[in-house]
Amino acid sequence: MIPLLYVVRHGQTPWNAEQRLQGQADIDIDAVGREQADRNGRRLAELIADPKAFDFIASPMRRTRETMERARTVMGLDPMAYRTDPRLVEVNFGDWQGFTFAELEARLPGASTARKHDKWDFVPPGEEAESYEMLACRIRPWLVELTQPTVCVTHGGVMRAIFRLVEALPKNKAAALEIPQDRVLRVQDGRLDWL
Repeated sequence: MIPLLYVVRHGQTPWNAEQRLQGQADIDIDAVGREQADRNGRRLAELIADPKAFDFIASPMRRTRETMERARTVMGLDPMAYRTDPRLVEVNFGDWQGFTFAELEARLPGASTARKHDKWDFVPPGEEAESYEMLACRIRPWLVELTQPTVCVTHGGVMRAIFRLVEALPKNKAAALEIPQDRVLRVQDGRLDWL
């Protein structure tokens, strides 16, 4: 059984605002993203009576680290007293990273058609590109290894994989989930709830 887990998506980046495929490109959060990170820190402070009982883990990317550090600051905690885990990085969009779907279609008409039919298992072009299924396989061991209540700051793709792994959400539904950047996801007793 997974211990109590609060999961937060990183704050908005300029690429999020432009609907660019970000993947593992290391992009900073913007002014809206900083406000979202602070809001999530306030919410976590309301939810967690004893932060010392929690492990705090983030993806090692800049956008997740800044989100974690801002949230911890708002919680009255040392902003740097958390750890990172490379398994929590976003899905790799390969050659598609940095593009919008409109730009991809303008360059290669029909490029995203296969992804529309099977978003969960589709692997974009590029040597290190991943599907959401590959991402889920990457983070499954991380979930299993959790031994204490945890706060995690990660990415939308990772959160979609958590929905699939914990609630056995069908692939098509997990792949299509909208993952907000201004809410906390609670994973408890096999249930996921937005707070």
